[in-house]
Amino acid sequence: MGAYERILVPTDGSDGVEQAIEHAIEVAAINDAEVHGIYVLSTDAYAGLAMESSWESVDRLLREDAEKAVARVRDIAETVDSTVSVETAVVEGKPSREIVRYAEEVDCDLVVMGTHGRGGIDRLLLGSVAESVIRASSIPVTTVPVGSE
Repeated sequence: MGAYERILVPTDGSDGVEQAIEHAIEVAAINDAEVHGIYVLSTDAYAGLAMESSWESVDRLLREDAEKAVARVRDIAETVDSTVSVETAVVEGKPSREIVRYAEEVDCDLVVMGTHGRGGIDRLLLGSVAESVIRASSIPVTTVPVGSE
């Protein structure tokens, strides 16, 4: 075993987050660690829906997206280094809170997150999950800039 035994990599399923996943897999391979991929179904996503929306169909669609996102973590691990063990989970809640809770619950030693590097008004309006995790986590967090190719 190396410096890390369990590495958490949150995913939102976006194309750019693959850079963070690849980094997490590479660090895991060097340390003979396992990777935990997590997708947080944001309860905030339901807030803007019209009342006539079918909650069941919206929930089903969100869960399908979540399952695709965590399956992508497994696929990337298979491509980057098939010896890395991958566990995945889909949880519900506020993303930053659930990421920190999950990392502590499964005793992760590192969190690897993609960050879009938003600044100015975008950051003010959209917030930053990575920044919130960094502030709340007692576990080291590595951020990987995404979408800057």
